[in-house]
Amino acid sequence: MKILFVHQNFPGQFRHLAPALAANSSNMVVAMEMKSEKPGRWRGVEIVPYRASRGSTPGVHPWLSDFETKTVRAEACFRAALQLRKRGFVPDLVIAHPGWGESLFLKEVWPAAKLALYCEFYYHAEGADVGFDAEFPASEEGDACRLRMKNVNNIMHFDLADAGISPTHWQATTFPEPFRSRITVIHDGIDTSVLVPNKTAELVINKSIILKKGDEVITFVNRNLEPYRGYHIFMRALPDLLRQRPHARVMIVGGDGVSYGKKPEGGRTWKQIYAGEVRPQISDGDWARVHFLGQIPYREFLTLLQLSMVHVYLTYPFVLSWSLLEAMSIGCAIVASNTRPVREAISHDETGRLVDFFDVAGLVGELCSLLDDGAARERLGANARAFAMGNYDLHTVCLPRQLEWVHALGQKHIMNHNV
Repeated sequence: MKILFVHQNFPGQFRHLAPALAANSSNMVVAMEMKSEKPGRWRGVEIVPYRASRGSTPGVHPWLSDFETKTVRAEACFRAALQLRKRGFVPDLVIAHPGWGESLFLKEVWPAAKLALYCEFYYHAEGADVGFDAEFPASEEGDACRLRMKNVNNIMHFDLADAGISPTHWQATTFPEPFRSRITVIHDGIDTSVLVPNKTAELVINKSIILKKGDEVITFVNRNLEPYRGYHIFMRALPDLLRQRPHARVMIVGGDGVSYGKKPEGGRTWKQIYAGEVRPQISDGDWARVHFLGQIPYREFLTLLQLSMVHVYLTYPFVLSWSLLEAMSIGCAIVASNTRPVREAISHDETGRLVDFFDVAGLVGELCSLLDDGAARERLGANARAFAMGNYDLHTVCLPRQLEWVHALGQKHIMNHNV
């Protein structure tokens, strides 16, 4: 079978699926992406880069700017696909992340190919991330209109796509019918054979502080420190938490940028804003126990989770982070926000503890309760790891299901082609 992956930052969510398909000698696997300068190969996958020939139009209507950007990328991908077709490449199946628009015109190049979409998120003006946090209201009345226009890319894909795949049930439910019925829920997968507990884990922080398993370590991890992932709520919990836990060290992982939502005004970062907000409430001695680690190497990140006595995960109703499932696989005792995507993995007092996203006092209470209860931490951590292994393991659960999904789509293509 000939399979084409399309992802501007390949491999992205296809980092396991694409090479697994390429390992089968009966498959030819090609990937189109924007980050490479030259064609090449990656784990058996032929890489075909493409470039946009123009930028966004100055002064374009602000509600249209997002779709124009996607159209520019879609045209670039379309023209690169035409060159692939001239070489004689005709895929049976195209698997694309449509979030940046690239796959919009690929059916014009290969109308007989099956098109499958990675369905990450469908935008809503209410009931999901937008409007969830009253601290960040819509900046103007037209925000709902802009958001509706942002879904044009999704909607245009619905008529083209034969199938979809989504990592969680909640993310799949954000998509409307009738396309929702074409989405299969299979997570990207985590390697639970690597993400394991380690009772002898040690980590040196700032070249002077040695952390060992059994130390009172509280961890909080985001790609970037921002409100979408509850950074402001966690920081507001620190004054009381540090007063109640005089021996705890708080390890905060995350960059200074913005992955989701809007950037703060005034050139400051969300990290600076909320650290500045709580700093006057925290003594110098207590503040010395708060460590901002930035974005750290993956191996160091795993060791930190292995050391964690309690791990905190907060999120708006939005895309579920890999880091939560990684923490579960490592066997962390977790306190998480009681938001819909989280409840898919965390059941209260079974695989972790849930608190209302905005309940700062409740967050402190659950943290202190778990820090004082080693048996509860052990039970929750063991349950979390068992749940992760049974539902999200890459090798035994997710990748086999993904391969079955691809095979079924390939069989449909063959049947249709033979009719």
